[in-house]
Amino acid sequence: MMMKYLTGLLACLALAAPAAAQNLSSFKTGPVFAEFGPHAPVDGVEAVPAETEFAIAFDVAKPAEDGARNRGFESAARFINMHVAAGVPEENIRIAVVVHGKAAMDLMTNDAWAAKGREGTNPSAAMIRAMLDQGVRFILCGQSGAAWGLKADELIPGVETALSAMTAHALLQQNGYTVNPF
Repeated sequence: MMMKYLTGLLACLALAAPAAAQNLSSFKTGPVFAEFGPHAPVDGVEAVPAETEFAIAFDVAKPAEDGARNRGFESAARFINMHVAAGVPEENIRIAVVVHGKAAMDLMTNDAWAAKGREGTNPSAAMIRAMLDQGVRFILCGQSGAAWGLKADELIPGVETALSAMTAHALLQQNGYTVNPF
């Protein structure tokens, strides 16, 4: 029985190996964010109607890996780039990024980043600034901010604070936002 299982498992892995290779050459950034938010065109899918309106809340609790931008934040930028490239007007896309847990630290200014003993500058700071400038809302869970000892002046200007991430999501849902699970 065990040998049959192992043989089947090895066969599956051998077949999956070529499929696991990624082809990222078709992924490009833009048209809204030229430095981040890569996406690829997809052949054979119906076009997203130009009159489509999105109100999406991204829930981000996972912090960035050392020296990298926060992937959850970049997913929000990818959503915008992808849909504007597909013909949805940028003004028809409303995005909020609700940040809690240790990801809260990724909302710090470069000065606060250094003051908290972190090396270099906050790798997510420039991306957050660019997204804020395009109307993306970043909302810090106040409970996470309190847990991590973050003060308002340590946050990138424009970052909002809610009582909690749960509160932020409830209020966003009352205003027509849906939660994106990515």
